[in-house]
Amino acid sequence: MKATLTLADGTSFTGRSFGSEGEAAGEVVFNTSMTGYQEILTDPSYEGQLVTMTYPQIGNVGVNPEDDESRRPFVKGFIVKEYCPVPSNWRATQALHEYMREHRIVGIEGVDTRALVTHIRKRGAQEGIISTARRDQAALTEKAQRLGGLEGRDLVKNVSCREPYTWDQGGWRMGSGFARADAPEFHVVAYDYGIKFNILRGLVEAGCAVTVVPAWTPAEEVLALEPHGIFLSNGPGDPAAVAYAAENVRKLVGRRPIFGICLGHQILGLALGGRTFKLKFGHHGGNQPVMDLTTGKVEITTQNHGFAVDADSLEGAVEVTHVNLNDRTVEGLRHREHPIFSVQYHPEASPGPHDADYLFERFRGLMAGA
Repeated sequence: MKATLTLADGTSFTGRSFGSEGEAAGEVVFNTSMTGYQEILTDPSYEGQLVTMTYPQIGNVGVNPEDDESRRPFVKGFIVKEYCPVPSNWRATQALHEYMREHRIVGIEGVDTRALVTHIRKRGAQEGIISTARRDQAALTEKAQRLGGLEGRDLVKNVSCREPYTWDQGGWRMGSGFARADAPEFHVVAYDYGIKFNILRGLVEAGCAVTVVPAWTPAEEVLALEPHGIFLSNGPGDPAAVAYAAENVRKLVGRRPIFGICLGHQILGLALGGRTFKLKFGHHGGNQPVMDLTTGKVEITTQNHGFAVDADSLEGAVEVTHVNLNDRTVEGLRHREHPIFSVQYHPEASPGPHDADYLFERFRGLMAGA
């Protein structure tokens, strides 16, 4: 079936439908990862977005239950150059289009994704609509313009868990699947702003028993759980719109070691007196170079965010530890007095390189010395 992608500036692309039919609206972004589309689809950080894959062929490895990164997909729509409907992978249990149809994700293939990505890089990320139902481009453009952007929107409330739960699943092993926690040494409370499963597995592999709590859980209730450390997760949308999260983190500073990733890093920056701002088209993909300013080493990282911490807004107690080598934006923070640090990128990968998985051990070290 014919499908169209219409951007808020009136630009349109024609292709073919795959997955669910109908309309999907959201901010159009692009991801440069060569693999891991299922992990991308199920990353809650993509709530409210239509994702374009720059790798030209998608679908060839199918999907399987082990690669989900959350309880369900959160991507609103999926845009690809060429869709492969017949998977060829020993782990596949379902074709991608069947999975998308099951979860009502609208997809479009046959799009000139190079042209689309070039347009986004020049004009910036903007709202768009994938439609298999309507052909009136003027009406679709007007509808996209009325959507508004992500700034000022609290999307965390759409993805966070509603009740606390415990997690004891560790990393995946060939032939045996996911491991289980073996006599954990530390107890970590993880705020769920849109947490990925592989982050939880990374904490378990570092010797932690994990209690996951909703994003709005008061700091007093977190401390009542008697954790050795507190983790701030990734998540979607504008960090400045999640004021309750920054307020709770502010109350926890100096009380326990804290480790933040992605949105958790931004919320920590806000809690420590900084500001955040919207990036032109964000960082989404598995090949972002980041320099650790404390060592001079460069890591290739996986990232997924549309906002960043303003380095000039940070107070004297906070040190910038990592920067993105593409645009020099802040990629890591550290408190000069308390055992607190954060990174903008994703050390748990899934998908992406594992250059930074040592950060979970760093968090363990802070808890051991607390």
